[in-house]
Amino acid sequence: MQRCYGKVPARLWVSPIGILYVLALCVAPVALHPQCLDFKPPFRPQREIEFCVMYKEFGCCDYQKDQDLMTKYYQIMDNFDYYGYANCAGFVLELLCQECSPYAAHLFDAEDPSTPVRTIPGLCPDYCSQFWKKCSSTIPFLSDNPHIVKVKEDQTRLCRYLELDDVDYCYPHLLSNQKLTSNLGKVQSDSDGCLQLCLEEVANGLRNPLAMVHANDGTHRFFVAEQVGLVWTYLPDRSKLERPFLNITKAVLTSSWEGDERGFLGLTFHPKYKYNGKLYVYYSVEVGFDERIRISEFHVSANDMNVVDHASERVILEIDEPASNHNGGQLLFADDGYLYVFTGDGGMAGDPFGKYGNAQNKSALLGKVLRIDVNDNERGPLYRIPPDNPFKHERGARPEVYAYGVRNMWRCSVDRGDPWTKEGKGRIFCGDVGQNKFEEIDIIEKGRNYGWRAKEGFSCYDKKLCANSSLDDVLPIYAYPHKMGKSVTGGYVYRGCEYPNMNGMYIFGDFMSGRLMSLREDRNTGNWNYNEICMGMGLTCAFPGLINNYHQYIISFAEDEAGELYFMSTGIPSATSPSGVIYKVVDPSRRAPPRQCHYDPLPVRVKSNLIKFVPQETLIGVEPANKIQPEPQPTESYDWLQELIDRLGGPDPTTVLPTTTTTKSPRHSRRKGRRRKGKSRTENTPKLQNGVVRLVGDEQGRSDRGRVEIYVNGEWGTVCDDLWTTKNAAVVCQQLGFSYAIKAARNSEFGEGKDLQILLDDVQCEGTESSLLDCTHAGVGTHNCAHYEDAGVICGNSDSVVEV
Repeated sequence: MQRCYGKVPARLWVSPIGILYVLALCVAPVALHPQCLDFKPPFRPQREIEFCVMYKEFGCCDYQKDQDLMTKYYQIMDNFDYYGYANCAGFVLELLCQECSPYAAHLFDAEDPSTPVRTIPGLCPDYCSQFWKKCSSTIPFLSDNPHIVKVKEDQTRLCRYLELDDVDYCYPHLLSNQKLTSNLGKVQSDSDGCLQLCLEEVANGLRNPLAMVHANDGTHRFFVAEQVGLVWTYLPDRSKLERPFLNITKAVLTSSWEGDERGFLGLTFHPKYKYNGKLYVYYSVEVGFDERIRISEFHVSANDMNVVDHASERVILEIDEPASNHNGGQLLFADDGYLYVFTGDGGMAGDPFGKYGNAQNKSALLGKVLRIDVNDNERGPLYRIPPDNPFKHERGARPEVYAYGVRNMWRCSVDRGDPWTKEGKGRIFCGDVGQNKFEEIDIIEKGRNYGWRAKEGFSCYDKKLCANSSLDDVLPIYAYPHKMGKSVTGGYVYRGCEYPNMNGMYIFGDFMSGRLMSLREDRNTGNWNYNEICMGMGLTCAFPGLINNYHQYIISFAEDEAGELYFMSTGIPSATSPSGVIYKVVDPSRRAPPRQCHYDPLPVRVKSNLIKFVPQETLIGVEPANKIQPEPQPTESYDWLQELIDRLGGPDPTTVLPTTTTTKSPRHSRRKGRRRKGKSRTENTPKLQNGVVRLVGDEQGRSDRGRVEIYVNGEWGTVCDDLWTTKNAAVVCQQLGFSYAIKAARNSEFGEGKDLQILLDDVQCEGTESSLLDCTHAGVGTHNCAHYEDAGVICGNSDSVVEV
């Protein structure tokens, strides 16, 4: 790294609390990684510090630490006369106060918790030389390091010992390093404006975790719902109770097929749960030949605070579902104390039900935001209609309707409001999944029409309805096109304590693309400004316990009782795949002051065995900070899917296909092995029949998996389908001589076939066809997709089907 240093100016002594050291130097770019001696990000002191005032705005010392350093300072200086005080007080203060520097961990060589911390911060050579010449007598009082004591009489040896390996961080030159000091304490972003955040793994091994809620009862437990109908209890230390909180798997209608939208979909606790023990669930059921969504009330067991009384179920509401998709699923209590129910439009495509569709029909409960009163319902009706519901007195309208024109709102949340001003408190944010072109974020208001099916995002979908002057719809606060993602997952406005920079930031994601996104309101204009969220690069997330990668399919977001933000995602979007993980969102640039966010959870009486949390995810792209690193050894990560295929008797995974592949680094997904195919090799290809398929693009050349390529009318091409199913994959696998499809791979998991034409899209198979051409599809060469959606499969053999 090249540097050019200017002349070091003379050092000016002012007072023990008023020192500025100015340097003129130019530096090349360096990595910004502020870190304290406790291995956490810096903060702004809650109470103004009095001694190390150069770090009063932002650093690593709170008031108590600052006072401790002041006491140490006077203890040292009491050993010197006036001359020693006049010459050395400034040096001693500066050296002691580097524990308060935002880069204290670097200055004291403490980035790695396993290495010993320096007793004197790393010094630049010129500064060290001045310090030694004037104040070497202070060294025994500053450090009890035996080596420093031994070499303190030798300037060269001492200053060499006090040098840092990374000279960008030596004191005091780092103060003038613009790359280290600019935007310090602000959320960092890359050159494209993508915010650099990090994650902390909280739970793993979950099967499509689609809700994480707290009971607001002071225990700081969180409850995680799986799509199959299980709800698990987690304690504040992240241990999981072995016995489930709720188990209604026998009643819940779902399947193992990837992308099945039915199942256990929502959970919320009554605002007075601490006193009445009531909770509400939203799930799919089958009644005879009909599919329905059911909203039920349960009570917690009188004998165990961590188990629901399953016999207490009371069905609050049931709604017929004409199709298996667009089931909605959100339940929440808003600040008014009423229960809000968010239903989908009934499914299929384009809301084809009736003249105007379900969403625009106020006499239907589908495609709506419903608001009902479930308070004091022990006697009389199970729910009442709030007196100010907007359509309570409108003829033909269902009185439960609070807002309409909804397609399929997936994940909504209530804004807690700014912690100090309460600005924004009570707003309800929702992500509404789009049809063909746009996904949108809405703020729900009483009596408003959210446009579907007349509009999708800001654009017209049904042109006739869109032109209706009586539509009077409210527009989204934000909409994005399908090139960015195809299934929005609504999130939360961050109002937690731990990361002040994120206050007011609405964070959400997309299920299909795995994209994390954020919006922040401009108070002057009312507009919402967009920033994508990327995982921190380089050393950004190099803090103990933090990671910078996640599974692609973002299912849901959550808030804990303290207001901290989480999201849930999975590597395989199947209700039976235990690949779901919960992540906590972390801002590595700034934290709250120590003890500001402290809380004492109420005790929890546990009658079940506890399962200790063991993190599985790791930080990628960063070498360990150990000073002495062992010779790297090859390691193999646990591949549960390969183990399953081995048990199924699949083909030899070492079989190599004659296909050239190159690696493709996924931007958002943690999945390894996404590949991009090189030029196709068509020389000496025998004449093939239409519909023949091949698998290409697996990193290890295994013949049981890869991107699906199909031969039609003399050319090879890809199958591009964001709704690629296991039934489709089964046709391919059986055609290639395998018994079963283990996985339907989407989103170019095995690379993009960019040198080929896209030949098939919107494929729908029953699983028994002889080739994909026999299935329903959009037509050869007709597609509405791109190569980043190229489909793939993983195949296997067994006498019995194993669902994953």
